[in-house]
Amino acid sequence: MRFATYTAEGKTFFGAVTDAGMIALNEACPQWATLYDVIAADGLAELEKLAADKPVSHTDFIYEMVLPNAPRILCVGVNFPDRNAEYKDGSAQPKYMSLFPRFASGFTGHERNLVRPPENHTLDYEGEVAIVIGKGGRRISQQDAYDHIAALTLCNEGTIRDWVRHAKFNVTQGKNWDSSGSIGPWLVPFTDAKQLDDARIITRVNGEVRQDDVLSRMMFPIRREIEYISTFMTLQPGDIIITGTPTGAGARFDPPRYLKPGDVVEVEVEGIGTLRNGVEDEVVA
Repeated sequence: MRFATYTAEGKTFFGAVTDAGMIALNEACPQWATLYDVIAADGLAELEKLAADKPVSHTDFIYEMVLPNAPRILCVGVNFPDRNAEYKDGSAQPKYMSLFPRFASGFTGHERNLVRPPENHTLDYEGEVAIVIGKGGRRISQQDAYDHIAALTLCNEGTIRDWVRHAKFNVTQGKNWDSSGSIGPWLVPFTDAKQLDDARIITRVNGEVRQDDVLSRMMFPIRREIEYISTFMTLQPGDIIITGTPTGAGARFDPPRYLKPGDVVEVEVEGIGTLRNGVEDEVVA
């Protein structure tokens, strides 16, 4: 089953996604204000049971970022061998992974437009798998890492490329423009290692395949990501880890192929779904 955050009738709901529409579950679960609270309480299994005998609530709705109140989002950078080679600096595979934070305000939902700001037009795409922590912990072993995942979703980790070069040692400002990326469309409960170990991620721009790789080629597999990150910080339920993008982002073409208004970007992983977004220019009053 799939679970989403969405807006309908001027209100925000969380619920189950069906082919016919959304099953709102807010009223059935008054103890949980948001889908984030469901994750924090290990409540996805209960949501699934509640949704089993309920009718569709909404057929006219708008997807929101799947966990819009997630307080901690951590991204793994340059995590595929070909991505490391793209930098053309002759460096070997790094010993430790690159990490940076993103904030929920930088993401929109499925079928919503990414926003290109007037200050800079180097908006780029990065298709990735995102994991949502369900069981917290510190110094988690790789062997136990998957036991701490509650759900999977997808991310287009949109980036304003020129702004990641504004300082010598950080990328934060280029990674956190409002609605420059997206997370969704929904959460898929994590039940089997094959959902990650065998996953193939494909990113298309206007139907053209730009990124195509398998997670098994990651330099730092997801088990290692959880182990490493939990060494220095206690992971908490609802934390999101965005696991890394394959080669093929627009900045690496010659000349670069950045996103422009009217483009459509799709990030697809079998078993999770397809995250789709258009692109528009920000309207500045």
